[in-house]
Amino acid sequence: MAQRTATTVIAHELGGPEVLQVETVDLPDPGPDEVTIETRAIGVNPIDLKMRSGFPYSEAAVLPLTPGSEVAGVVVAIGEHVTGLKVGDEVLAFRVKGGYASALNVPAVDVFQKPATLSWPEAAGLLLVGVTAVHALEKVGVGSGDHVLVHGASGSVGQLLIQLASARGASVVGTASERNHELLRGLGATPMAYGDGLLDRARAAGPFDAAIDLAGTEEAFDVSLALVPDKARVTTIIGGPHAEAAGIQKIGGGPGSDPGTELRAAARGDLVMLAGKGRLHVPVVRTFPLTDAVEAHRFVGEGHAAGKVILLP
Repeated sequence: MAQRTATTVIAHELGGPEVLQVETVDLPDPGPDEVTIETRAIGVNPIDLKMRSGFPYSEAAVLPLTPGSEVAGVVVAIGEHVTGLKVGDEVLAFRVKGGYASALNVPAVDVFQKPATLSWPEAAGLLLVGVTAVHALEKVGVGSGDHVLVHGASGSVGQLLIQLASARGASVVGTASERNHELLRGLGATPMAYGDGLLDRARAAGPFDAAIDLAGTEEAFDVSLALVPDKARVTTIIGGPHAEAAGIQKIGGGPGSDPGTELRAAARGDLVMLAGKGRLHVPVVRTFPLTDAVEAHRFVGEGHAAGKVILLP
């Protein structure tokens, strides 16, 4: 097989977005249980920024670092032990390593057929936020009839979480800036402004059976603990000193977190099916060329993106 090369975004040191560099690297043939995917879209996520910057409550980065854990693209090579996939298949993959690349090798077990109804950006943006939302709902035991408070509900995780909670028969009150209130209403949630007076507003909208923090603010922890009697039905995806002080377990990566590895892996196929049937909408707000990964990180770092940011090779 002819030697492949890939355009890749690499950080050789931790720091701000400017540490990301575009390089061309040799790509080896796929291993026996791998496939090579030529990417068409790549998901950008806050965890990528945290690893790049050395945020202490995220997974530790190994340098040199190529961020990216979710991609969509076309299979261009197959390992000798791989079954169920063939060259030319349109696929999405999660969880991968080194996703910020025009091509990469991925374990076949982490690859799923892309539904024809999903665009490339939607496919690349589905699974990380989807499995995070499923994990959060399972962690606090959300079921039919539950009333759930979600902090930071207008982001990409929050939007999928609202849809999945509604499918379980739960109702959601979501905090967000006022410019995103119509967005939340359209998803079936009751919007609520964060900031001064949140505790009183939330108490009036309660009682709540569970609370899920997607914002990571001290306000979010204080309000959740004040309004949800059972601390086991409060969780966060952010972590940090507020969560530690409150005794709330973070889900996801980083020290002291519940990784939910098996649960998240098992959720992927169902999420692909739901999205393919149009029962789960993936919010894509902006795309950037792969070579503009620095600008994509700056945009995500502003914290105002009400949906997914995608790199296009």
